[in-house]
Amino acid sequence: MAKSRLRENLEAIIVAVVLALFIRAFVVQAFKIPSGSMLDTLQIGDHILVNKFIYGIKLPFSDIVVIPIKHPQREDIIVFKFPEDPRKDFIKRVIGVPGDVIEIKDKRLYVNHELMERDYAIYKDPRILPASVQPRDNFGPITVPEEKLFVMGDNRDQSYDSRYWGFVDYKAVKGKAFIIYWSWDKNNFDVRWNRIGTILH
Repeated sequence: MAKSRLRENLEAIIVAVVLALFIRAFVVQAFKIPSGSMLDTLQIGDHILVNKFIYGIKLPFSDIVVIPIKHPQREDIIVFKFPEDPRKDFIKRVIGVPGDVIEIKDKRLYVNHELMERDYAIYKDPRILPASVQPRDNFGPITVPEEKLFVMGDNRDQSYDSRYWGFVDYKAVKGKAFIIYWSWDKNNFDVRWNRIGTILH
C-alpha cells in the first residue's frame, strides 16, 4: 500500500512537472518588468504573462517555428531575445513591420510618412537632440527589412531600442504580452492592486 501510494504521488508530480514545462514552452510564460523603458504602460515591478503560441508554435529550446500562425503586428507589445545579447529578454512595442518606412523628426514618429501619435508614447525630456549626437529624437528614414521588426519603448526618451541597435528578427520573438497578473512596488513595499488584471494593448 505504501509503495503504491508513493508511486501515485510520484506519478502525479511527474505529470504536473511535464504539464508545467509544456505550458511554459508552448502556451504562456511569466516575465517581470525590470526597467522603466515601457512607462507608463508597464511599471517597474509589473509581472506579465506572455502568449507564446500567438505567432506560431516553435520546437522546444529552439527558434524554429513548426506551425506558423501569424506575424507580430504594429503596436503589439512583444518579448524577444535582445539582439546584442540573446541571453537577455527585452520587451518593447512593435512600431514597424516589414516594408514600413520609419522616420523620427524632432521626436515626432512617422510610419510610412504618416505621423503616428499615440497616448501611450510619453516624452519626459524637453530637449531635442540632433542625429549627430544620438538617434533618439531624429532618425531615418529607414525601411524595415523582410522578417524583421522595428521596436520602441513607450517611454521614448528613456528606451534602448531599435533606434540604437537595429531590428528584431522574427525568430527572436518569444510572444505577445497580454496581461499584468501581479505588480509590486518595491520602493514603497506595496502591492499595486489596481494594476493586477490589466489587459495590455
